[in-house]
Amino acid sequence: MTNSPFSSGRRPPLVAHLLLLFLLVCSFSLSHCDELQPLLDLKSAFSSSSSPSAFSSWIKGKDVCSSFHGIVCNSNGFVVEINLPAQNLSGIIPFDSICSLQSLEKLSFGLNSLYGKVSDGLRNCSKLKYLDLGQNSFSGEVPDLSSLVGLRFLSLNNSGFSGDFPWKSLVNLTDLEFLSLGDNTFNPTTSFPLEILELKNLHWLYLSNCTIYGEIPSRIGNLSLLENLELSQNKLIGEIPYEIVNLKKLWQLELHENSLTGKLPVGLGNLTGLRNFDASSNNLEGDLTELRFLTNLKSLQLFENRFSGTIPEEFGDFKDLVELSLYQNNLTGNLPQRIGSWAAFVFIDVSENFLSGPIPPDMCKQGRMTDLLMLQNNFIGGIPESYMNCKSLNRFRVNNNSLSDVVPAGIWSLPNLSIIDLSTNQFEGPVTSDIGKAKALAQLFLSNNRFSGNLPAELGEVSSLVSIKLDSNHFVGPIPESLGKLKNLSSLSLNDNKFSGNIPSSLGSCTSLSTIDLSMNSFSGHISENLGYLPILNSLNLSNNELSGEIPTTFSKLKLSSFDLSNNRLIGQVPDSLAIQAFDESFMGNPGLCSESIRYLSSCSPTSRSSSHLTSLLSCIIAGILLLLVSFLCLLFVKLKRNKDAKHLLKSKSWDMKPYRIVCFTEKEIIDSINSHNLIGKGGSGNVYKVVLSNGKELAVKHIWQSSFSDQANCRTSATILTKRKTRSSEYDAEVATLSSVRHNNVVKLYCSISSEDSNLLVYEYLPNGSLWDQLHTSRKIEMGWQIRYEIAVGAARGLEYLHHGCDQPVIHRDVKSSNILLDSDWKPRIADFGLAKILQDGHGHGVGDSSHVIAGTLGYIAPEYAYTCKINEKSDVYSFGVVLMELATGKQPNEAEFGENKDIVQWAHSRMRELKGNLKDMVDPSISEAQVEDAVKVLRIALRCTAKIPSTRPSMRMVVHMLEEAEPYNFIDIVVKKECEN
Repeated sequence: MTNSPFSSGRRPPLVAHLLLLFLLVCSFSLSHCDELQPLLDLKSAFSSSSSPSAFSSWIKGKDVCSSFHGIVCNSNGFVVEINLPAQNLSGIIPFDSICSLQSLEKLSFGLNSLYGKVSDGLRNCSKLKYLDLGQNSFSGEVPDLSSLVGLRFLSLNNSGFSGDFPWKSLVNLTDLEFLSLGDNTFNPTTSFPLEILELKNLHWLYLSNCTIYGEIPSRIGNLSLLENLELSQNKLIGEIPYEIVNLKKLWQLELHENSLTGKLPVGLGNLTGLRNFDASSNNLEGDLTELRFLTNLKSLQLFENRFSGTIPEEFGDFKDLVELSLYQNNLTGNLPQRIGSWAAFVFIDVSENFLSGPIPPDMCKQGRMTDLLMLQNNFIGGIPESYMNCKSLNRFRVNNNSLSDVVPAGIWSLPNLSIIDLSTNQFEGPVTSDIGKAKALAQLFLSNNRFSGNLPAELGEVSSLVSIKLDSNHFVGPIPESLGKLKNLSSLSLNDNKFSGNIPSSLGSCTSLSTIDLSMNSFSGHISENLGYLPILNSLNLSNNELSGEIPTTFSKLKLSSFDLSNNRLIGQVPDSLAIQAFDESFMGNPGLCSESIRYLSSCSPTSRSSSHLTSLLSCIIAGILLLLVSFLCLLFVKLKRNKDAKHLLKSKSWDMKPYRIVCFTEKEIIDSINSHNLIGKGGSGNVYKVVLSNGKELAVKHIWQSSFSDQANCRTSATILTKRKTRSSEYDAEVATLSSVRHNNVVKLYCSISSEDSNLLVYEYLPNGSLWDQLHTSRKIEMGWQIRYEIAVGAARGLEYLHHGCDQPVIHRDVKSSNILLDSDWKPRIADFGLAKILQDGHGHGVGDSSHVIAGTLGYIAPEYAYTCKINEKSDVYSFGVVLMELATGKQPNEAEFGENKDIVQWAHSRMRELKGNLKDMVDPSISEAQVEDAVKVLRIALRCTAKIPSTRPSMRMVVHMLEEAEPYNFIDIVVKKECEN
């Protein structure tokens, strides 16, 4: 009998191989199923709010290694890397799931909008070598990291973490080469975390702005591989340790904004590879001689210290130096004349020192210089002619020196110059007509010099001008009529010159003017009544001239805090609204004026007016003509009243109604309600009226005049004004463009616009609880509990998030403030007043860098970069909203005397946070209940992030919403009820 091949217990080689292959395939298949599920969990966690493009290739059934975007596998087909930085991801990372990927070595999620707490599941990613969670919006503490022993790269900077950082867990991470933990609000350390000093393989250490106290330990010098060391914006004290000179590989050293003292360590010049050195805003002293050997320096920032002595002559030979900032020190001597001659120099700021000698001539030799700032020194000589060709120059400030000679003509016409400040020197000669080519110029400051000649008419072509200060010079002749074209001009100071002629009526067209000072000149003729139509004029000084005639009656409408017409030749009665104690001395030196309430002026009784009989007679004649005119208009009105059909025809032709939502009213109902009895508010762009329809529905109507003169309450009788072409209000256009298409529960509803030849009406929903400002700061103030404040914060944030991220074309509001957050009957907020809004050109961030030479917004809410550069983007709104959050949490106004001179709530809050070492409870509004102070602190921390000085470190509004949702308070009522039940 033949034996069966299986009877002996041995398998033929072919069968054995097939069986082995089958087992391998099954094992491989099961393993890869295990790999797929965590990735699908990750996709699911982000699917509701993330960019669809990030996961469009993550489809079940496709090969993970070859098809999934951002996934890298090893040769065995196991996932080793997940790379999803800057993908607009939003959600909570499921670490418990993805850390089940046993071969995972790299997780890169930086620059997204991730939130929530990082779970302890991260510990299971034990094979990680690279972890990047930076630039997100996580909350809570960083979990223990001691299990990640293979980690070489760790980035958690600017990610919203708080509480205690697990410094001790770093001791196990001896392979770390890159460590970035900065820009988080960790609990303060009592001393520098010594665990860092055990990481001998570190090449990169970023610990800026993470609340580190104490001295920099001398053992920092043992980290000999360091190339980048950043410890800025902490509370470090003491001297820079000498041992830092052992870090021979350093190319960047950042120590700014601490409280360091003493001199630069001897031997610092041995760090010849150093490219960027910033120790600004400390209390360092001594001279700069140690730096003369740092020939590879590219950027040197030592401003706001106490350095003294001269600037080393060797700086003039540094071939790569492009940034030099040494302002606010005690430096003396000359600037090296070759400085900036070699590289493409970008900026120099040596202001507020005691430097002397001439301005170096070649700092713009390569045509890249943007900022030349040398103010408040003792520089002499003239402006080198070489700067006439510096077309890149943006800011040119050499004020408060001893400079002289004629300004080279080409300086006036530099195309990118936004500010030229030559004030308080000894310059002479004219301002040339070339200035008409300076299309970016916003600020022209020439005060306290010896400039002379006529002011060129071409100055009126510089439409970007915001401020002109030419006081205390020798200018002559008239003010050019062309200045009336400057629609953005807010300040005009021409005092103490030799100007003459009439004050041009065209200045009444400069509707942004808030300050006018024309005092101490030789102006004559009557004061133009057009000045009384300037809508936001706050200060007016026409004193010490030769002005005649009466004070225009239009001045009665002005809301002035400063006013002076003294020492002129004015006659007639002082308007009652100006005859107040605040202006008690404003009319001195005008013997022809009279008043019943100003003690030093004669009475306006008939006997005292006998000397001005001709003026009185003329006034009577004018009054008679006006009386006849009024009588005629009354007769005409009666006739029209009787003819209803004619009236209806007039209305239908005069008004154009454009609905943006379904409306249940007519234009007549709205128009007939625009009267003084229904006036509920006045704003910068128009009056607001409450309208109650016949069906009981309440509306709010903003009345905006189209005329370039915005006296909205009175008929204008001046023939000059009536003949001026009326132009549509820019506030009206911005409001309609924004709100006509916006649909969001937290943005005010615009029902329709009703426009005519000279007026615009915008019809909104009526919000009975007024503005958040009213409820926090005015007589309408009520005691709002934290729950209401929190819900207002979240609702307003969602409204702004929609404007920034939810519209087809993102909208920047540009005037976010508590008075522009309105409250309905249920205290739900609406973002309102879009008169300054800008719609970006597309949804791809192209609005970044959008500029306006008018600094739009409100003092205390304006982001610092906006006031400084006139550049705006969505982060400007984020800053302003951060101020609103501070108001809600602290109960304080943006500007209060307790903050100190020239400080606002943001500076106060950031300073107070450092003083309190991160314990913010003392900053919370005392009216908030003790049980909810911690909840208010959470929001205050968000506010501090929103108001970061650097725009890129502020969260997006989408991230702000997520952070606020994470900070949701416990329901206090439920807590009380629960305690009562337990008792």
